[in-house]
Amino acid sequence: MAEPLVRYEVSTGFATLTLDSPHNRNALSGRLVAELLAGLDAAAADDAVRGIVLTHTGNTFCAGADLSEASDADPAVAADQRTRSMIGVLRRLVEIPKPVLARIDGNVRAGGMGIVAGCDIVVAGPGSSFALTEVRIGLAPFMISLTLLPRLDQRAASRYYLTGERFGPGVAAAIGLVTVAAEDPAAEIDRFRTELRKGAPQGLAEAKRLVNADILAGFDSSADELAQRSASFFGTAEVREGMTAFLQRRPPSWAE
Repeated sequence: MAEPLVRYEVSTGFATLTLDSPHNRNALSGRLVAELLAGLDAAAADDAVRGIVLTHTGNTFCAGADLSEASDADPAVAADQRTRSMIGVLRRLVEIPKPVLARIDGNVRAGGMGIVAGCDIVVAGPGSSFALTEVRIGLAPFMISLTLLPRLDQRAASRYYLTGERFGPGVAAAIGLVTVAAEDPAAEIDRFRTELRKGAPQGLAEAKRLVNADILAGFDSSADELAQRSASFFGTAEVREGMTAFLQRRPPSWAE
């Protein structure tokens, strides 16, 4: 059997899901997404699990969509599958009745940003960097806006949605993307776990439900429209050029 792309282990009342697909920088392939959803469901169903920690191997937490996988299939069909899968991951993070923490000490790009925003508590280490790179391949942050926009300062959202610039953990904390920037993210996550263990399971579940009610309402009102808009862009001339340029490691035609 193939090695899992998402490793799952339970210790001291917390399930840890580790993204472990270094060959493509933990890109959101169909298989990785399926394993991530399965891990979240397993943790939700286990009464011994009080909370979930999402982390990664290597120097990248998540590079976003697997563009090599995207380029191998019919654009319309693949785009619809990706958007629906992404909706499923983001919604599950927000609605699961247990706190979800992220421990990051690496690069976060595109769709990975939506996953970070979907977590309840996020600790970013000094090796972290963040960017919304969709505009550079002819796209926009469609689906991930469901979790990102409720978290981000609006001026920061405008800047980083439009420019695709990279920023570090300190800025990420200042604009609301992460909870705290820490020199030792593992120790800080341990501290948060200690605090969370003091909360009753039903109290934690209801507290999370209150905090995330508006985000879930956004899913209900906007997810279908955003999915359609996202899928409609794949296969356009600009996206074909943007993806080809990315895979060939060259600037796209509009940037030359």
